[in-house]
Amino acid sequence: MTAKSKKILEEMYARLFRHFGPQHWWPGETPFEVMVGAVLTQNTNWKNVEKAIARLKSEGLLSIEAMRALPEASLAERIRSAGYYNVKAKRLRAFLDFLQERCGGNIDVLRALPTPRLREELLAVKGIGKETADSILLYALGHPIFVVDAYTYRVFTRHYLAPEETGYDELQEIATDHIPNETAHYNEFHALLVNVGKDFCAPKPKCEHCPLNGLNW
Repeated sequence: MTAKSKKILEEMYARLFRHFGPQHWWPGETPFEVMVGAVLTQNTNWKNVEKAIARLKSEGLLSIEAMRALPEASLAERIRSAGYYNVKAKRLRAFLDFLQERCGGNIDVLRALPTPRLREELLAVKGIGKETADSILLYALGHPIFVVDAYTYRVFTRHYLAPEETGYDELQEIATDHIPNETAHYNEFHALLVNVGKDFCAPKPKCEHCPLNGLNW
């Protein structure tokens, strides 16, 4: 199915780009802000994350030093809008400690590390799973890695690129084996999949007007 998968993915990207246009994703003014957003967006929608980040910004707390200096309960209160705020405060603290201990808070040091090594180190941080680690790698640090999420899973399985029991690594491999290995392309493709997932490929799909309707070759 290799050649067929490649054609489906190429056509999928072309249709989505025509329909939605360039996405300029991930929203964030700095790599650190993107990292914080990647942790906070677990199990919630982006609007809730934006509220939490806006509060941190308004109080001058969106920095490694300021957030590490906050008591955990105070940090949790400031990210309340992101949901599961006590759990996410612990995860943020673990990630902030990692940044400080691993590179003294210098994100450029992280960026220079080889992708497989850095991914392994991120996954070792408590509360950082594959999707969060890959989001940090791609969107904050510019590493060429394809992010898999619930939208990717739904779109890929519904278009017969993978069976329903396919896991994260297998879905990622399907993408990386058949699309250009470029940071910008991975970024754009994932963002387009998020949009089609939100607008059309929801748990209850709206196939009739979806730009991918009829793509199953």
